[in-house]
Amino acid sequence: MLDKSKRYLIVGLGLLGGKYALELTRAGYHVDGINRSQGHLQYALDHGYIQSGKTQDFEDLVAGADHIIFGLYPTTLIQWFETYGHLLKPGCIFTDVSGVKTGLVDQIQTLCPPGVEFIASHPMAGRETSSVEHAAEVNFAPANFIITPTEKNTPEGIAWVTELAQVLGFEHICTLSVQEHDRMIGYVSQLCHAIAVSLMCANDNTSLCEYTGDSFRDLTRIARINETMWSELFLWNKENLIAEIDQFDEALHQLRSALEAGDREGLEEMFRLSTQRRAAFDKKDR
Repeated sequence: MLDKSKRYLIVGLGLLGGKYALELTRAGYHVDGINRSQGHLQYALDHGYIQSGKTQDFEDLVAGADHIIFGLYPTTLIQWFETYGHLLKPGCIFTDVSGVKTGLVDQIQTLCPPGVEFIASHPMAGRETSSVEHAAEVNFAPANFIITPTEKNTPEGIAWVTELAQVLGFEHICTLSVQEHDRMIGYVSQLCHAIAVSLMCANDNTSLCEYTGDSFRDLTRIARINETMWSELFLWNKENLIAEIDQFDEALHQLRSALEAGDREGLEEMFRLSTQRRAAFDKKDR
C-alpha cells in the first residue's frame, strides 16, 4: 500500500481535488493544497481536508511534494506545468483527474523533468455540483477509475496510481490507452451531457417543473453544467464527440422513421434492444 511517509499535494481544490484531499487525509496521509481561490482553500483547511495550503508563493510545496494530484482543466494544467513543472523533484510521481487525455498526456510527459513521472488517470465520479464544498458528497465506491498509461510509464508509476485508486475507495479500476479512453468518454459521458443540454435548450421549458415527471428530471440532471469546464472538454475531444453525435442521430432517425411509417414492430425491436443492453448496467449495480 502507499507509503504514508510521502507528502501529497493537491493542485486545484475543486470537487474531485477536494475529495482526493479528504480521502487521503482520512487514510492518514500528509496532504497539502494549492488553489486559486482563497475562500475554497480556507474551506479545505477549516474542514481538515489539508494540513497546509497556499494560493501564491507555493514553490516550496511543489518542490517538497512526493506525489501530486492535479485537479485542473487540461489547458490550465499545461500552462501550470510550463511555469512550475521544473520544480518537481526527481522521484515524484503524479496524476490528474482530467476527462480528456489526447493532447494532454503527451505534452505533460514531454515537459517532465528527469526522474519525474506523469501517469494519467480519470475518476469517473463527477457530479452536477462543483467546488470543494460539495466534495464530501462524492461517492467513489460505485464509480470507475480509469488509468491511461503510455510507453513512457513505468510499472512503479502504474502500481502507484492503482494503489491510490484503492486508497480513495474505487472498487472498479481499469486500464485504457489514451485514444481508447477519449473514444469511450465521447460516448458514455460527453454525448450524454450533449443530449441533456440539447433537451433543455430545445424549447423554452421553464414551466415544465410544474408538471414534469421523473423521466425528464433523470434525463436532464446533468444539464445543470459547468460551462467553462465542459466547453473545454467538448472542444478538446470534438472529433470523437462529433462522431458519437452522428451515431446517435442515426439511431434517433431510425426511431423517427419507424414512427413515421407506423412501424410498431420496428419500435418494439428497438425497445427490446435498449432493454437488453441496459440490463447489463442493472446487473453491475446490484
